[in-house]
Amino acid sequence: MAEIEQRLAAIEARLEKMESWLGFKPEMTPEGKPSAAAPSMPQATSPAVSKPAVTPEAPERVEQEGPSFATKLLGWGGATALVLAASYVIKLALVSGWLTPERQIMLAVLSAFAMIGVGWALRGSDRAYAGLLPAGGVVILFLSVYGAHLYYAFIGASAALSAVLLICVLSLWLCQAFQSTLYAFFAVAGTYSAPFLLHSIFLDVSDLAIYYSSWSVVFCWFSIRVGTRSVYLLALYLALIGFDAAWRDSGHSEQWLTAVGFQAVQLLIFAGAAALYSVRRMMPMSESAATAHLPALLIFYVLQYQLLDRHIPAYAPWVAVGSAAVLACIYMVAQAILRRDMPGGRMLLGAYIALVIFHAGYLESVPEAWMPWVGLIVLPVTAAYGMFRGKLSAAGVFVWLAVFIIFIINYLRIVTGYDRHAVVGADALSVLYPAELYGGYIWARRANAAKGAWPLLLFAGHLAAIAAATHLFTGRIAVSMAWGVLALGCLLASLRWKDKLLGQSSLLIFAISAGKVLFYDLGSSSPLVRIGTLIVVGISFYIGGWLYRRIESIPN
Repeated sequence: MAEIEQRLAAIEARLEKMESWLGFKPEMTPEGKPSAAAPSMPQATSPAVSKPAVTPEAPERVEQEGPSFATKLLGWGGATALVLAASYVIKLALVSGWLTPERQIMLAVLSAFAMIGVGWALRGSDRAYAGLLPAGGVVILFLSVYGAHLYYAFIGASAALSAVLLICVLSLWLCQAFQSTLYAFFAVAGTYSAPFLLHSIFLDVSDLAIYYSSWSVVFCWFSIRVGTRSVYLLALYLALIGFDAAWRDSGHSEQWLTAVGFQAVQLLIFAGAAALYSVRRMMPMSESAATAHLPALLIFYVLQYQLLDRHIPAYAPWVAVGSAAVLACIYMVAQAILRRDMPGGRMLLGAYIALVIFHAGYLESVPEAWMPWVGLIVLPVTAAYGMFRGKLSAAGVFVWLAVFIIFIINYLRIVTGYDRHAVVGADALSVLYPAELYGGYIWARRANAAKGAWPLLLFAGHLAAIAAATHLFTGRIAVSMAWGVLALGCLLASLRWKDKLLGQSSLLIFAISAGKVLFYDLGSSSPLVRIGTLIVVGISFYIGGWLYRRIESIPN
């Protein structure tokens, strides 16, 4: 008997352990014992790790995955096969004479609504896959309307435009119902392509501008609502390119001011939409998203500047600067509201400002004679701005790139002496360019900043100083003496400041001096000039070697 009770106790202990794993707790009586509904079990130690209870009232939610590539391929293949079958039926009906043009359009419209209805009916089982049928139906509706107007002339341009707009609204509704941006893309494409297919309606450029601008606002609002930037991005590209092509094709070139106003309105609409999207979604624009916006900004700049430069060239650079200021204001407002870093927006703004600085500010606004002076000033000004902001790279990579390009172009012009007679103050610039580079090296060295640029600043300064000597002095001996003084000065300065890099860089000057003597002075100079040059170079080399021995002991 005792053995049987022990076995029952062991079985009850195992059952209790299993129930504890399942999360089941028996109801207890006021005395603290299991109720009659549950057998009494001895207490068992709960396992160290317990799994959460799974109850019928809280079933686990399984997210429905979108269709795979193979599934999409089969779905689109099925839809295509149905379209082909319908085309053969239509062909057969045309041959027999039964399918008149009116019946063709009616059959196409009925087929489109049938595909939309079937897809809607299947939406509950597999929404992503079922959405392929309505997508095909929307395409057929667009084709039916354009066919009825363009080929058969059953309906007028106004009725066709109204039908297209209704189909666009239907597409946006299906986009939300099936949660697929494909329908929104259809709506955008259908809306912005209408002026090219319905020429008789959009004869006036102002009407075209109002039509495009209105739909730009709609698609921006819809894009923010559904939470995807791709919709307003597609609308942005089609609005800029489509309007420009349509109004140029219309032959109303005298309405260029309307075109400029339209482009400015598009900038405000889409820049505001990009900022509002970030604010409403509390999601700053990423750098990858900003990259997708960059071509649109470039298209806007090129189209608008081209028009302004043709009709009011004096104001074109100022309008470009104004558009950059507008973008900067929108960016600062969005950043103030979000109170977060906006790397994508900052990159986008920096790229546009760099474009305005280089093209409108430098190429189009600065006279050629003063360009080297701008190249001299722009580098320290940008660096000073970075120091003021507490970070040398505060201006952004694109602005720095534009600044470097401007500086290098003019640096090469001063060093090579290209078109030197057309530059204002060329002799002064020959001295100021190496002085600026040396000053930049000294500042960077003392501030321990931009270490990677130290050798570049030094060697560029040496080349500019060597070129300055050739431009300022006419005699070969004088040039060699100037180079020798420069090399020895670098060695002396390196010893005083314990700057080994500065001393080592003087070897470049010595090497150029030696090359000048061997390949130029000895072969094409008079004997006295050869002797004088060799004496100067020999003395400078000997003193330089004596100083360089001390530089080798300086720690790196």
